[in-house]
Amino acid sequence: MWWRDWLSQQDCPSPAATSSDDTAPNAFASGRDPKNSVIVVTKGLLQKLNRAELEGVIAHEMSHIKNYDILVQTLAVVMVGVVALLSDWILRTFLWGGRRKKSSSGGGNAGAIIIVVGLVLAVLSPLISQLIRLAVSRKREFLADADGALLTRCPPGLASALKKLASDREPLEAANKATAHLYIVNPLKNIKGPVNKLFSTHPPIEERVAALDKM
Repeated sequence: MWWRDWLSQQDCPSPAATSSDDTAPNAFASGRDPKNSVIVVTKGLLQKLNRAELEGVIAHEMSHIKNYDILVQTLAVVMVGVVALLSDWILRTFLWGGRRKKSSSGGGNAGAIIIVVGLVLAVLSPLISQLIRLAVSRKREFLADADGALLTRCPPGLASALKKLASDREPLEAANKATAHLYIVNPLKNIKGPVNKLFSTHPPIEERVAALDKM
């Protein structure tokens, strides 16, 4: 493919490249470091985008690899899991430990307040850590957009690709919540609104395009 030759001409290491038979346009990168990475594009992406737009998408995914974003997201997921486990342990400790203390000593206002505060923190900690992980994911998308545009020196190419991907309504066959953050645009149905925006792995396309237009 033409873009294999284009990849070999760039300054960053050339990752492995392959395509999937999915007719929905999208792409993602995977791998823990530049030497062990792969870029996957769908057949739909190759068919529906022009050369400048494809260059923008590939450059975006190469930037994810160069910036170790896959590793960053993996660590973020691990940390969210650790926080959830600690929260569950703290919650169980307060519930069973608090009952034993209350039955033995009759409890007290100070102890009850501490237990309530501990329970609230234990319940909210996983949610807060998840929101932080999603915020990091959105920031890394902005960074990959900027670095990709610098790599191709053609921000309009990536901006046009994002618009096409956002307007295409064909569902991605292998899309799920566990892998949605890997793709250049969220393959799942976006629900607009300030609250739902906090739980999105990707920034709104309008904001990404606006940032590229300013470059």
